[in-house]
Amino acid sequence: MNSALLLTLLLPAAVISHVLDLPSKVLFKVGDRRELTCSMSSCPEKVKFVWTSLEDRPIFAAIDSQDRESVLVFDNVMKNHENTIVCKATCEQETKQATTKIKVYSFPRNPVISGYDSLKLGEENVLGCEVSSIHPSEFLKVQWLYEDKVLQTDEAEPERNAFSVHYIFTPSSEDDGKAITCRASLDVYGIPPDEMTKETLAHMTVLSAPHNVKVSGVNVVPLGSSLTLTCEAEGKPKPAFTWTALIPGGQSVEMGKHHDLLVHNVSLSDAGTYQCDVRNDFGSQRENVSVVVQAPPMDTLIVASPQSILKEGDSVSFSCKSSGVPVTHVVLSRRVNGVKTELMSSEGAETSVALLSVKLADSGMFVCEAFNEYGRQETTLNLTVEAHLLEVALQPDGEVVLERGSSLVLSCQASGCPQPEFSWKNLSNMPILRRLKTDGFQSQLFFDLVELDDEGTYLCDVTCGSIKKSKQTEVKVFSFPSPVVKNSGPSLVGEIMKLTCTVQEVFPANLFQILWMDGEREMHSETGSFSRGTTNLTSVYSYHVDTEDQDKHITCKVLLEMHGVPAVQAVKTASTTLSIHYPPRVTRITVSPLTELKEGESVSISCLSDSFPVGRTVLSRVEDGIQTELMASDGLETLFTIPSVELDDSGIYICETSNMYGSHNDSVEITIKAPPRNMTVEIFPSTDVQEGQNITICCRSVSFPPPAVVLSKLDSEKNVYSLDGVFLLINLTANDTGLYQVNVTNYLGYETEIFNINVMEKRVNPPFGWNYFLIPAICLGVAAALLGVVVYVWSARKKGSYDLTKCNPSTV
Repeated sequence: MNSALLLTLLLPAAVISHVLDLPSKVLFKVGDRRELTCSMSSCPEKVKFVWTSLEDRPIFAAIDSQDRESVLVFDNVMKNHENTIVCKATCEQETKQATTKIKVYSFPRNPVISGYDSLKLGEENVLGCEVSSIHPSEFLKVQWLYEDKVLQTDEAEPERNAFSVHYIFTPSSEDDGKAITCRASLDVYGIPPDEMTKETLAHMTVLSAPHNVKVSGVNVVPLGSSLTLTCEAEGKPKPAFTWTALIPGGQSVEMGKHHDLLVHNVSLSDAGTYQCDVRNDFGSQRENVSVVVQAPPMDTLIVASPQSILKEGDSVSFSCKSSGVPVTHVVLSRRVNGVKTELMSSEGAETSVALLSVKLADSGMFVCEAFNEYGRQETTLNLTVEAHLLEVALQPDGEVVLERGSSLVLSCQASGCPQPEFSWKNLSNMPILRRLKTDGFQSQLFFDLVELDDEGTYLCDVTCGSIKKSKQTEVKVFSFPSPVVKNSGPSLVGEIMKLTCTVQEVFPANLFQILWMDGEREMHSETGSFSRGTTNLTSVYSYHVDTEDQDKHITCKVLLEMHGVPAVQAVKTASTTLSIHYPPRVTRITVSPLTELKEGESVSISCLSDSFPVGRTVLSRVEDGIQTELMASDGLETLFTIPSVELDDSGIYICETSNMYGSHNDSVEITIKAPPRNMTVEIFPSTDVQEGQNITICCRSVSFPPPAVVLSKLDSEKNVYSLDGVFLLINLTANDTGLYQVNVTNYLGYETEIFNINVMEKRVNPPFGWNYFLIPAICLGVAAALLGVVVYVWSARKKGSYDLTKCNPSTV
């Protein structure tokens, strides 16, 4: 061999290592369109690129791959594009990979300042600064600056899309118009310097409510002259002025909306209190001034309270006042037969006197006089005192019907008399032993717990001087406790259940009626008999129960037919629920989806029955006469699921439900079908035989329904069928050498196996072809095995499987 060629073969080829270009980290801005390029320019052929993520998240980008580079295209960068990405490139069976970390930032807007244009003077105000659409927020720092001085610094928290900070600022008047700045900085490596910091400047407006309100001007003026008042105040924005006249009684009249208030030709009605109301958007303040009009006494008035027509014993108060200004002296007198008797006087514009208990002799004229340096005025009032008109009211009036044990208050009220006298009595002349309370114009008789002995007519007498009036009320008592219903307990269908309704201590018994109700249907009724005292009412009803009576509500309805009993108290009911027992019935077993299944399918077997009390449900399978329990539950229903059926699951399934009264069952047959499987072919004595010898071929398989078994020689068109999978080849010749195939088939599928038979030739007589003896042999085999096959197939169908008859070479 040529030495140069040998050297070339022995020496390794030179290794060329290609370089993969990919930046180790990139920073993208949200909203931009960005590209990430991975390239291998040293590769002489087309490179295969693969992009993957190390952070278990999608890449969210389009891929544009060329011969030696691949580009990730981010049309609209978003925060979820942050990722650690690997680019793998394969060139000439060499694979390189590079990793890059994508970081994303967002800082598109200047801070927004709020609260700067409505600062309240001298109060704590909240200035707000909000930075939105930021990412990553943990690198954000926000500062408040006032005249280049940092007032406050705040740092944002992670995972925040917006960050809002507040600064508590108490302004003075010097701060009005000054500027305050909110500066936000996103300190992320790689951000362009001109995008790293954003700030907003705002000029502050300091507002204040009106203050230092002052009212000037002369407030004492003669009648008929002019009145001028001036109101002044400070505040921002500039306040508005409103003059209001305050009228006695809580009313007010607006007088103008200027600094000055001017009233020409002052009258007495112009005297009073004037209010200057100063108001802007941030508050209000007011200042009052009293205006006095100098005049002789006028509008002198005498008032009696409560009225000028009274009853004996009433109290009355006289008030004497005048609106003349200034009033220096008032006198309140009584005039009898032209002679005045002074009752009260005072220095000022008003005086009063009270008469605590008037008499008929107090009727007459009362005089009010007012004096000042400008003159005098007088007014009078006639007082009338009348005798009392006594009226009596008793509540409840006429008749009252009460249930025993309830409470009752008889309330007797007197009117038209200042000091009435009360007395109570019973028309049956029995002593009244109940609590009595008399207070002023009312007397009350209390029955805390009404008893049967309290029945009767009660009389309230009221005396006022020589006048006497009476009122009476008749009290009737009944006793009606709630009924109680009991039943004789659970009963079997067709039996008699006894229902008992009892009402304890009723009165009056002869007015009671007991009704037995099935819903709205009346089944039975009874009426009570007369009794002097309380008695117990009992009704027994025999009810023939049936299946549909389960959980039925039977009601005992008790009626009191007594006049005056409230409707809600005249009827009371009690119910009982019937409990009916019966043995299991309508037991049903269902199979879903079908009773004939293919092997591997899922099947659910459901058992449902009806019984009371609830019994025990058992699901079993019967195979070869042996019953096997599959599932049991204490209830009326059970569900058994076979996720993947097998041939052995074929059989009869029985659902049986039982309780203390009996049992009931239902059954269903399930058949499992499967294509041939586990096929085996055995050849006796061997696949290599001498010419003239016999061969037995045994084929075994598992399937249902039973398969058809076919033996064929591959170089021949003839096929031979077997019922039991046994083929007997007799007196073989060299022509029988070749490949054979056994096919096992049912409608669900098939299996095949190919094997070779080698027949070694003898030099004696010409051999017969296998066709001469195969058919007779098969006929003999079929005849020999027919009985066994029939028996076996019958057994296989019962089991839900099929296994071809096993060969026994010693008997072939």
